Amino acid sequence: MAVSGFEGFEKRLELQFSSHDPDIGIGLRELEFKFLEQVLHQVQCTVVSALGNLHFDSYVLSESSLFVYPTKIIIKTCGTTQLLKSVQPFIHHARTLNLHITALRYTRGSFIFPQAQPHPHTSFQEEVAYLEDSIPASLCYRKASVIPSKLKSHSWHVFSAGAVEYSDNAPLDLYTVEVCMTDLDQTLARKFFRHPNDGKNGDSAGREMTEITGINRINQNAHICDFAFDPCGYSMNGIDGDRYSTIHVTPEDGFSYASFECVASIYNDDMADMVKKAVRVFGPGTVSVATTSASQDMCARIKGAVEHLGLKCRSFSMDEFPAAGTVVLQTFTSRRNRI
Repeated sequence: MAVSGFEGFEKRLELQFSSHDPDIGIGLRELEFKFLEQVLHQVQCTVVSALGNLHFDSYVLSESSLFVYPTKIIIKTCGTTQLLKSVQPFIHHARTLNLHITALRYTRGSFIFPQAQPHPHTSFQEEVAYLEDSIPASLCYRKASVIPSKLKSHSWHVFSAGAVEYSDNAPLDLYTVEVCMTDLDQTLARKFFRHPNDGKNGDSAGREMTEITGINRINQNAHICDFAFDPCGYSMNGIDGDRYSTIHVTPEDGFSYASFECVASIYNDDMADMVKKAVRVFGPGTVSVATTSASQDMCARIKGAVEHLGLKCRSFSMDEFPAAGTVVLQTFTSRRNRI
C-alpha cells in the first residue's frame, strides 16, 4: 500500500427537493450553469464534459460526477475535494426556484489516505457535525452510522436526514447500488493509462477506453459521456432514460481503485448482470457493494453475480435509515486477497 497518492474513494451526496407548486417545470435544471460552477468551485472541482436528456443533466467532473434532476441533485467527488461545502449553496439556489429540501443522504467508503482529507472531511464525526449545522431543522429524522465489514478498508459511512413530508411520500420504486473496488488487476488497470503524446483530447481518449475495456457493454442502452485524464484515470456517466450510471477509475498500482454506481427501478431486472459486467472490467482483489432501498432478492442476486466471478463474500451487514430505507453492505475478496 502506498504511503500517499490520489484518493479514489468518493464522497457522495444526494439532495431531494419539493415544491408547493405542482407545476415545477424542469425545476433544478433551470439553475444557470454559472451557479453550478460557483458551487463546484467551493468543492474544488470543475466540469470537463456534459450530457443531458429529457429527464436530467449529467456532468463529468474533474473529480467524479454531478447529476441534476428537476427535484434531485446527486454529486460525488473524489480526491481531496470538500463535497459538503456544496450543501448550503445548493439549498440556497433551490430556494430561488421555490424548491425546499426534504431529504439528504451522504455516503462514502473508508478513505485510503484519511490523513490527506481537508475540513470538513477529516473524520466521519466532523462530517456529521458539519451536516447537522448545514441543514434546516425541518429535516428532523436523522441518523448517522458506520456499517462495518470484516474488511476494515471497506466499511460504509451513512448520514441520512428527512422531513416529515418526505418520509410520508418517499419513492418506493427506486434503489441505488454503489460498488467500490480496490487492488485492480494490473493488466486491466493499464488500459486506463494514456500513451504519451497520443494526440488525443480527453473526450476522444475516454471514448477509446470505454470501447477497449468493454465499459460500453455494461448497459448497451446507455448514452455514454466519457473522459480520460492525463496521464491516467477515467470517468464516465451513462444515461438510460431516467436512470444514470457512473464509473470512475484511479489505476495507479498501490492505491488502485474503481467505482461503479447505478440507480435502478424495482421494475428493471438487469442490475445484478450490470454489476457483474462492471466488476469483470477491473478484476479487483477486494469489492464492496452498498445497496440502498434494494430488495433482499436483488441483494442476493448481486451477491451471486459477484461470486460467479470467483470472489468470495466475506461479510453482510445492514442498517435502517430515515429517508433512505435499508442500506446493505456486502464485501468480497478474490483468492489472492484472502483475509
